[in-house]
Amino acid sequence: MAALLEAGGTSSAGRNVVDLRGKLVDRLEDRLDRLEETHRHVIAAAYENLAGTQQVHRAVLALLEAASFKEFLASLGQDVANILSLDVIRLGLETASAAPGQALGPAGPLATTVIALPKGSIDSYLTGNPEVAPRRVTLRPTRAELDGLYADQPKWVQSEALIKLDLGPGTLPGLLALGAEDAQRFHPEQGTDLLNFFGLSFEKMLRRWLA
Repeated sequence: MAALLEAGGTSSAGRNVVDLRGKLVDRLEDRLDRLEETHRHVIAAAYENLAGTQQVHRAVLALLEAASFKEFLASLGQDVANILSLDVIRLGLETASAAPGQALGPAGPLATTVIALPKGSIDSYLTGNPEVAPRRVTLRPTRAELDGLYADQPKWVQSEALIKLDLGPGTLPGLLALGAEDAQRFHPEQGTDLLNFFGLSFEKMLRRWLA
């Protein structure tokens, strides 16, 4: 482009002559700048997606290493939370035999990792409308607390990724809630492929433990 501009300058052109070649080069330079900017965004998104994929794979492997249900829940509340850089993880299970918000996990500091939820509350919490079928993965700012889902931490959980769990025929559903203090961590415009894979993997592992 620079060579084109230097070749055959317009110094000898008349006052009323428009240099169309120069205008064309200016437009090409502008298009090249936009293309380079788009290319940088694509590369950055690719690296971010690769990093996210590696994180999810590490989280699944950490859960697979558990030798007992107690270790499985401990890995969920600690290892997976650290790997995915989450502030809180809760596994909500619908039940008619426990009070809403009651801790169902093994005694200890991670007892509140598993929380009892009222029957039918998961779909209502996900959609706010009983006539709307919920998606498997929902990303959004945190809504009003769901019967102690986040225990004593609801105020600073600002965004959440919610994964509905199918625990098998004749079994009430579950909800895996991934909470973050960052209000922009999870939002509806984000893709859900990785979390869908993580949710399916977690669902299959949880089914085996509950069986």
